[in-house]
Amino acid sequence: FDPDQHRPTPLVELPKELNPFFDERVHIYVKLHSTLPAGNVKSLPALNMFQQAGLDAGTEHRIKRIVEYSSGSTVISMAMLAHMRGIDDVSAFLSNKTSSAKLKLMRFFGLRLRLFGGPSQPEPLDPRGGIAATKQAAVGEHALNPDQYSNPANYGAHERWTGPQLARQLPEMDVFVAGMGTAGTMTGTGLALKRLMPRVTRVGVTTQPGDRVPGPRAESMLKPVEFPWRDAIDAMEWVTSPKAYARSLELCRYGLLCGPSSGFNLEGLLQFLRGHQSRGTLDSLRASPDAPLHAVFIACDGPYQYIDEYFDKCPADAFPPIENEGLIDVDRYRYDDAWELGASDAPSTRRTSIASSDGLREASSIKPRTLVLDLRSADETHAIAGSVRVPLASLTASTLCPFADAAVLARQWRELDELLDPCSASSRSQKLQRLLASHAGEVLLVCYGGGTARVASSVLRQRGHEAFSLAGGMRRWQHGSWPVVATSEVHKGELLI
Repeated sequence: FDPDQHRPTPLVELPKELNPFFDERVHIYVKLHSTLPAGNVKSLPALNMFQQAGLDAGTEHRIKRIVEYSSGSTVISMAMLAHMRGIDDVSAFLSNKTSSAKLKLMRFFGLRLRLFGGPSQPEPLDPRGGIAATKQAAVGEHALNPDQYSNPANYGAHERWTGPQLARQLPEMDVFVAGMGTAGTMTGTGLALKRLMPRVTRVGVTTQPGDRVPGPRAESMLKPVEFPWRDAIDAMEWVTSPKAYARSLELCRYGLLCGPSSGFNLEGLLQFLRGHQSRGTLDSLRASPDAPLHAVFIACDGPYQYIDEYFDKCPADAFPPIENEGLIDVDRYRYDDAWELGASDAPSTRRTSIASSDGLREASSIKPRTLVLDLRSADETHAIAGSVRVPLASLTASTLCPFADAAVLARQWRELDELLDPCSASSRSQKLQRLLASHAGEVLLVCYGGGTARVASSVLRQRGHEAFSLAGGMRRWQHGSWPVVATSEVHKGELLI
């Protein structure tokens, strides 16, 4: 986790396809802080704040609890660092508007969560907000609130590491861009570059008023921030969330796995360059009129925890359609090849013999009586002796196999799931439930070609029954010349549901 112990995070130039200013001799690079060990840029301030509080690895300390207001990367990084230091009690105070996926991610890392109403991004000095509550919760000698919103060690991390790394990696840099939330990244990197590379133009990016991108904030919310961020920037841009997510999507599809705040930073950079281009002042950003222009933006984290939000923010045509989309909400239960029996394996309902490819097995080898449910149409003329007819409305002799036709699978699964639901109010379903409840042995399901019975066995298994399907169905059974009887004989003393 300590940047002093490993190489700088990569600085990667964007391909021409992602750089609309390529023909203007503009080179755009992304600083992949998303490749830090914790997978996000916030691990740097988390580490620096811990170190400045005396929580260095391997040192004695009195802290037993960490409390921080954060809806993601900062407190997740703190949780990792805390566990390394023997502190298991780490609490995140955060907005109740945080996505379900993010809440699960935070709990995955062992965080205790406390939700707050009100604005999703509260002002640091608002006494009614979660940030103030966090400070109150950390009162006591054994608790620590690192407080990323007011702790100078937040921006100090980027003054210590990010700025110097960039100065070494790209000494010809002309423009640097970062988003501003707590303003730590922009403040620390901007101050370092001002000292190390004073001719670099530093651009801070904020969200559009009333809009939200994970991490950055609107300019109005920076006013109470006490960090010297005004001294760290030369210009500002604001970016809308749809553009941020769209840019992130483009980066990811070219192998640069960067989240929405990274796309936000790239869009801010492109807007800044377009502004200078439209004013005819693009060359003023270069070291000399004939020199190429080198611009850098920060990649803060990866895209995966925000997947649902991409589909909310980007237009539908940004994503390829799903073929057979109708299967998403059906056929939800598991399958197992062991539940699909060949005709030679299927137990007969007759107690005297069982059909097999080798002829007849003796009754002594037969399992207890098996309930055979025949799902074929009621007008079929032959069936396995002793079977119970349960014709499905979605199945006829000409119906395609459900695994060859998605629409057939959807119809049949819905019908079977309703028919085999113990809570169904249907009289037909209740009649079948009574039959199943009175039967303690295996259930064998039969159809024309085996596919529908296989679906039915999956549904019945989900309901707790030991169900099997006949592979190849009655067509294979009859083709093998195994015994069948006329349906008039089947129905004598049996139940037609």
